[in-house]
Amino acid sequence: MSDVEKSLFCGMNRAKDPVNLTDMEKKHLPVIDCPDEVKAGEPFKVRVKVGEAAHVMLDAHFIQWIELHFGESFYVRVELTPVVSLPEFTISLVKHGKHRKSTLRVVERCNMHGQWESTKEITVNE
Repeated sequence: MSDVEKSLFCGMNRAKDPVNLTDMEKKHLPVIDCPDEVKAGEPFKVRVKVGEAAHVMLDAHFIQWIELHFGESFYVRVELTPVVSLPEFTISLVKHGKHRKSTLRVVERCNMHGQWESTKEITVNE
């Protein structure tokens, strides 16, 4: 393993420059697709996929799991199987109005390139 590959397993990987993603970041950073504003108590859909460029799902190189957190709360973890699954899912969530702003946080793990994280700020309206 090169020094670059070893460092990918040291902590959480995030976009260094979100405007100019590297090829590695384009394949590994989670993409969060959901409304910027939601109504308190009403369901809304969140679509999560790994990478703006498709990530392979081979026996030797694949995304092992994807987790979704809202604020400090854990919501869901999707375990993936190489070859037969795609690294994406859609879930319906309900956020109540206790906090006007909340952050969706997605973490995924690639068996060859470590953990990657993306976040998205959501506004909760009454």
